[in-house]
Amino acid sequence: MKTSDFDYHLPESSIAQTPSEPRDSSRLLVLHREMGQVEHRIFRDLGLLLHPNDLLVLNRTRVIPARIFAKKETGGRVELLLLRRRDELTWEALVGGKGLRVGTKVFLESGDSSRRNPKSGDFGLQAEILEILEGSERLIKFSEPIEPYFPTIGNVPLPPYIHEKLADPERYQTVYAREMGSAAAPTAGLHFTPRLLEELQASGVKIAYVTLHVGLDTFAPVTEDSPEEHKIHTEWCELSQETADLINQTKQNGGRVIAVGTTSVRTLESAAIENRKSKIVNTDHWSLVTAFRGPTSIFILPGYQFKVVDALITNFHLPRSTLIMLVSAFAGRERILSIYETAIKEGYRFYSFGDAMFIL
Repeated sequence: MKTSDFDYHLPESSIAQTPSEPRDSSRLLVLHREMGQVEHRIFRDLGLLLHPNDLLVLNRTRVIPARIFAKKETGGRVELLLLRRRDELTWEALVGGKGLRVGTKVFLESGDSSRRNPKSGDFGLQAEILEILEGSERLIKFSEPIEPYFPTIGNVPLPPYIHEKLADPERYQTVYAREMGSAAAPTAGLHFTPRLLEELQASGVKIAYVTLHVGLDTFAPVTEDSPEEHKIHTEWCELSQETADLINQTKQNGGRVIAVGTTSVRTLESAAIENRKSKIVNTDHWSLVTAFRGPTSIFILPGYQFKVVDALITNFHLPRSTLIMLVSAFAGRERILSIYETAIKEGYRFYSFGDAMFIL
């Protein structure tokens, strides 16, 4: 297996720059794996493809406004993209700017003019570089907790391939987002509306939630010649006992567990693997998964045997990315590349604000 096996050409015009309005008006390419049949639908038709007793698993992470601007003591402008919170004051961040060595202090800029120092432009909040990590990543420490200042200093960190300004930052959040912590949105969930979720539940479809805080690996292509040599970023995830019970009940009752997004897939499969490792044996109660909370670095490649996920709702992913590799593991590499070629010809919109696939 080579990384180049997951490459394809995408015209720039196929990259969605703005989200569909309304959310569920985006297109939905349906792939039936067993027969190889393809359907072209609208996302709001999803209920026609689901059965009572199916379980949709949604990632309720919320994107933090993690893109922050600051100035060095010399006056040079700096950009910080917060990735992971280590403690109350300390974060791992991707930095843009020169001379950001250990000990460098930067002064954060504020959009609130009432708090801004007229001479320096900052408002008293500082950050110091504590450690140089990999590449442009740094460990930084703020002078006080940063979260209360997000409304005035934070910006939504849109992916680098989106060049249009987002009029409403909430359009880069799912309607069910609750748990702050992601550097990027779980984009398969962007197509759902409250009304669609209500209609699905009214028809007998169950809904469960997990949390996986999405890191930058979502946008990072695999640069190694062999995917097996790629080190995937570790991300934090959580699957509650309530969700575990719904999964186990669904499986026992013959329903399908449908992951909404690759982040939900990684959480579900991580929980199943951890459950097997712990060797929980209870003859009175069968369980495929139990509650799980902690880091995951699961990297799903073709050849992986899925333990929980029966169907997948996902967007169209970047070439050479870990995400297209995961989808290829679920539906077959050659089939996925063929489907992507069809989607391009049919005018589907790709990436974060693009259309969706439903792989059955």
